[in-house]
Amino acid sequence: MVKLPKIYHPKTCSPVLQFFNQAGWRFLFAPVDIAILVYVRIAFGGIMLWEVWRYFDKGWIARYWIDPILNFPYFGFEWFHPWPGQGMYLHFIGLGILASFIALGFWYRASTVLFFLGFTYMFLLEKARYLNHFYLICLISFLLIFIPAHRAFSIDAWRRPGMRTSTAPAWTLWLLRIQIGIPYFYGGLAKINGDWLQGEPMRMWMAERMDFPLIGSLFTQEWMVYFLSYGGLLLDVLVVPFLVWRRTRVYAFGASLVFHLMNVQLFNIGIFPWFMIAATAIFFSPDWPRRLVKQRSCDRNQAPPARLTPRHRLILTLLGIYLFLQLVLPFRHYLYPGDANWTEEGHRFAWHMKLRDKNTDIRFVITNKLDGTVSHLDPDDFMPRWQVRKMAARPDMILQLSHIIAEDVGGADQDSIEVRAEALASLNGREKQLLIDPTVDLSKEHQSLLPADWILPLETPLNE
Repeated sequence: MVKLPKIYHPKTCSPVLQFFNQAGWRFLFAPVDIAILVYVRIAFGGIMLWEVWRYFDKGWIARYWIDPILNFPYFGFEWFHPWPGQGMYLHFIGLGILASFIALGFWYRASTVLFFLGFTYMFLLEKARYLNHFYLICLISFLLIFIPAHRAFSIDAWRRPGMRTSTAPAWTLWLLRIQIGIPYFYGGLAKINGDWLQGEPMRMWMAERMDFPLIGSLFTQEWMVYFLSYGGLLLDVLVVPFLVWRRTRVYAFGASLVFHLMNVQLFNIGIFPWFMIAATAIFFSPDWPRRLVKQRSCDRNQAPPARLTPRHRLILTLLGIYLFLQLVLPFRHYLYPGDANWTEEGHRFAWHMKLRDKNTDIRFVITNKLDGTVSHLDPDDFMPRWQVRKMAARPDMILQLSHIIAEDVGGADQDSIEVRAEALASLNGREKQLLIDPTVDLSKEHQSLLPADWILPLETPLNE
């Protein structure tokens, strides 16, 4: 038998290696109180039901998916289209029913699968409606498919007593904690950029909100601008470690609570602050929901599995793949040249939240090569303002619209049409400059994941 060198001997390797080689997986399969998963299920279902109601109440279903004459689906999903007629209303009714089923734990597995598919379909229909919390909802609804949050305090558990349990494997809780922690941490990393560290666009935003109660008059003070900019950065980066550490958990939760409640008052970001407040509570002890209703804590003295089974290995492998993708994907913007806040390449799905203020004027120049005629098209003439505002600042959407224009104008003779864009954009208060090369026929450019050489680099310095 070959004797291993001492440095590699299990008994003498580092504590970190011992943890992962011997006990780390046991920790992930140790039992935790299922009450925390029940809380997640009820909170998620309840907030999603509220969100569906908001879309009906504010008329957003028609505004975003029925009234527009065109949509901007994501790359690879161009074949996605809104349901015809009243179909989108029925779709949202279905999402509301599924959200209530999830909260009640009724047909939980089927409800989570269908909700994930239905919400993700709606999300992928329109780039102009990209919201970081919509992306997060897609991810959480996907994870809930595999998390047994219905095995206690649910209609399913009432109908099938044999499935009831008071505990769940620890990996289910830690997976959710990591997923919630990622937007915080990566949102903080994204703030480490020149503009944010110089107080922009926070300075611009605060100057428009001086009517804020009590402290609004301070918003134009330089110290307040930097306090909010650097305070937001530090909170995003540090809140998760402080939530994990028991001694600082209450203070970290309090800081995040103040942060999100201020966002409710300062910015129009929908359910996101409320969703994150509810989600941040999962960092407390898993039995806190049970203690809240004065119910006796469950028996968690069950021992973790003694050895790694094929099922455990499969779970660990899938967890590793999923988390690897979640940790790496937000960095893909480094594969593209330039500032992602300007080019938008790699900006989505990277947790770049409330980082930039972009103002763009755009018109399209259409040339008919057959007769040499040149015409100009203002997208405000046929698109709603909310859609134009997003499209004009995002080069990939400008490219999509250029193809739509060429197809509409040229018909069967589309190759005879050239479409160029004249887009003047301002980032974080800079003087406006060209965003797109106005000499490039965008109707002949193809959308891809590669860098686009027709996007002009940001050359205008930040205003002093």
